[in-house]
Formats: sequence, C-alpha cells, structure tokens
Amino acid sequence: MYDANYLASRLRGASVGAEDSTLLRNHQTRETLSYGAFFANAERMARVLVDAGLQPGDRVAVQAPKTQAMLELYVGTVLAGGVFLPLNTAYTGAELSYFLGDAAPRVLVCDPKRLDDLTPIAKGAGVAEVLTIAADETGSLTERRDAQEAGFEAVARAPEDLAAILYTSGTTGRSKGAMLTHLGLASNAETLKDVWRFTRDDVLIHALPIFHTHGLFVASNITLMAGSTCIFMAGFDADAIMGYMKDGATALMGVPTFYVRLAGMEGLAEVSKGMRLFVSGSAPLLSETHDRWREVTGHAILERYGMTETNMNTSNPYDGDRRAGTVGFPLPGVEVIVTDPSSGAALPQGEIGVLEVRGPNVFAGYWQMPEKTAEELRDNGFFITGDLGRIDNEGYVHIVGRGKDLIITGGYNVYPKEIELLIDDLPGVNESAVIGVPHPDFGEGVVAVVVPEKGAELSEEQIRAGIASDLAKFKQPKRVIIVDVLPRNTMGKVQKKELRERYRALLS
Repeated sequence: MYDANYLASRLRGASVGAEDSTLLRNHQTRETLSYGAFFANAERMARVLVDAGLQPGDRVAVQAPKTQAMLELYVGTVLAGGVFLPLNTAYTGAELSYFLGDAAPRVLVCDPKRLDDLTPIAKGAGVAEVLTIAADETGSLTERRDAQEAGFEAVARAPEDLAAILYTSGTTGRSKGAMLTHLGLASNAETLKDVWRFTRDDVLIHALPIFHTHGLFVASNITLMAGSTCIFMAGFDADAIMGYMKDGATALMGVPTFYVRLAGMEGLAEVSKGMRLFVSGSAPLLSETHDRWREVTGHAILERYGMTETNMNTSNPYDGDRRAGTVGFPLPGVEVIVTDPSSGAALPQGEIGVLEVRGPNVFAGYWQMPEKTAEELRDNGFFITGDLGRIDNEGYVHIVGRGKDLIITGGYNVYPKEIELLIDDLPGVNESAVIGVPHPDFGEGVVAVVVPEKGAELSEEQIRAGIASDLAKFKQPKRVIIVDVLPRNTMGKVQKKELRERYRALLS
C-alpha cells in the first residue's frame, strides 16, 4: 500500500518482514519502538492530517521538540501526500510569521508552551489547524493520533513531487524555501546508506536536531532505509554518548562540536573500540580535531559536504584516506565542478572558484521565488552553491569558504580559509574567523577574530607576527581581535555575518 508513494515506499522498504525489529531506543524514556509500531503511528498521523483537510501538496509546518512523534509526523506527512516543513525551535514569533506567511501551510504543529503565542500568528497566515507535540510526547496531535484506526492507503506521489521544504538561514537576505523532491531525498539517502555501509546490524547514536538536513534527511532517512536501530536523543549529552558507545552502538553522526567535546572525555579510547563509523558535517571540521580524534581513538572521522538545497554532495571514502581539511569525493551520481564566479566557465583542476553541483539530489528551486531560482539553478541542471572551493589532482574537494565571505581588498581577492588555517596552527590558538570589513582606502580590510585555548594568553601582535612571513602583505589582517567565543548557529556554523556587523566600524 506504499508503492504509489515514491519516498514512503523507500522509507518503508527495509523493514518489510521485520516489523518487530527495533527502530528507536528513546534516551529520555528508555522505551523502544519497533518498525511496525512506528509505521502504524505514521499512518495514524496521516489520517489526522487528512481529517484536518490536508490535500496533496499542502504544507505541514512543525516547530516542536525532537520527539518520536515528530518523526512519525514527518513520515505521516509524506504518506498523506503533504510537504513537510520543519522549523528551527529557536525561531521567534516574528520569524515564524514570515515562514508561515510565505509557505501558507495547512497545519502548524508546535510546542504546547508556545500555543498561545503562535496561534494568532498562524491564524493571521491562514493556517487552518494548529496542533501540539510536547517534549514528553503529549499534546493534541498525539491524542488525535491515538484515536485513529490503524491503516492508511498512501497517497500517490511521483519522484518529482515535493516532499519537504527547508528554509535557508537567510544570511544574504530573507530566507528562501528550498523545495526538496521525493527523488532528491530518496536517492541521496539510498546512496549514503550504501556508501557508508549501513545495514540492519547498525545502531546509530542520533543526537542531532530533526529540523535540519543532517538530522532528518541524512541520519533518520538512512536509519529507515537500512532497517537499522537509532538511539534517539533530544540533544547532545557527552556522558550518555560515551555510555552508548560502550553498550553496542556502531555509528555516530555529529557536528564538529560533538567531537571536540568528546575528545576530552576520559575513557574515550576504550569505549570507541566497538564503533565502526564517525561522521561529521554541517560545519568545517578543524584538522587538529581530526588528528586528535585519530590519535585518541584510532578512528578517522568521515567528513562530508552538503547543503539545504542538495542534501549531501561529497564524502570522504569509507575505504581509503579520509583526509583532514577535505570533504572527499563527489557521491555516486553527483557531479561537482569548479567555475569562474564572474563568467561561469569551468576552471582547470586545482584552481579556486565557485562549486556547482548536479545530480538527482539537487532541489527543484526556491518556493515562490522564480527569479532567485533562475539565478542559482542553471538550465543544464547545475546548482551554483555559492561555496568557494577547488578539486585537487586526486579528486578530493576542498572548501575554501562561502562566496559572500570572499574579501576584496584593494582589488585583490582574499580567501579567509587560507588565513584561518595559518592562525589556527599558531601555539595557543583554539580557532579563528577571518572577515572583511569596510576600509576607507581599500574597500575592505582583513580582520581576524581569534579564540585562545583555555589558559593561553595571546596578543594581536603575536598573531600578526606569527603569520606575517607566510602571507602577502594585502592578505595580512589589519586588526586582530581576541574573543572568548565565536558566534554560532544551532548546527555549529560560525556566523560571520554577525562578526561583520559587530566590527563594521573597526577600520573606518
């Protein structure tokens, strides 16, 4: 009864005949959920949505805690022919107003704690039904789910139909809704499952949020498609993760912060012996973190590269050299090229330019933004990522930075990553971020924002002197700012836009 629904049939496929197998081990409740019970609940969720008036193609917006019920709602939305729209739990009412007004969802699901605040906003945006899920799995949605009869005939959906919309962070203007298709999500998860060797024997530690590509469309979809077991955690807990490593887990997907914190845990070398795979993404992994992890555990972290608009594009190899500072090779079926940012012409191997991606994983365009879609999605199918990078002679892809982070000073291009790597290698430096701010003579001037290691004392003069011999004069920071922490979003990405605003007048 799932065959007519392209994505749902693939999410369900591995568990057919294995309904009693464990899908989720809930960290909070210590309860387990079988594949059979999960899909039965997802079908009931689909019934709830149809009863609420959901038609094929209608959006279901969700801003709620990470729960089993939210994952069931995702699959239930797909079964009902809807379009799943997960929203960051940190978004304010004002931000929600934009997303709801833009996407015009039929249903909004939120935390009961926010019901009074969000109901007027939802009604103002034309949302027909507001339901709730709490962190403890209670709420009006789960009540309605439990009142439904079992069974649901999946609504027919073709590969090119929309399955989800994910909004970008909006760092260069108002947020854009990336339209993700059934084919895009299914093909990417199936490829990753095979490339990363996931099977029914795997037990994945899932401590990522599920309003984001990494936690929902990578970790969760791979688990479902492989028939694996998932330890479902509301958030990162180093002690608990250590315990799960010791107690039979085989894989961890995380952001670099996970690995930085875990690397300092006593006993890591011993508890990690039974693990087969550590994946990192969503933000750049520092080479020293990669090296430290290998030194302590004997495992090489597998770093990959993806985007909201494409899911995953490249991956370091499962077998072979997982090189620190690279994001590996294009995934099977995915093409990656480097082009001149001004002309769009392909550049020779090794040169820095804009990365462009083509494959079944690429999104269908931006929701209600045809002009923006035309700017970033070429007629030949290549998506202009906005990321600056190069491909070396062995085919490894290197990310240099975002196009918007490129600094043009006195007519010369400066790539922040080049300077950051040099600064990060200096004694006493934990991490750095290099930005361009307005300069009266050069247009932009280079500024380095540096975080010292705990207990280290650093000065602007030390940093500047430490890198001076390795950089041309125009690349050298005109100022170095020492700070305690760098601003980050929920997935650990450094927010350079915030730094540029903070230090905008520094060189004026």
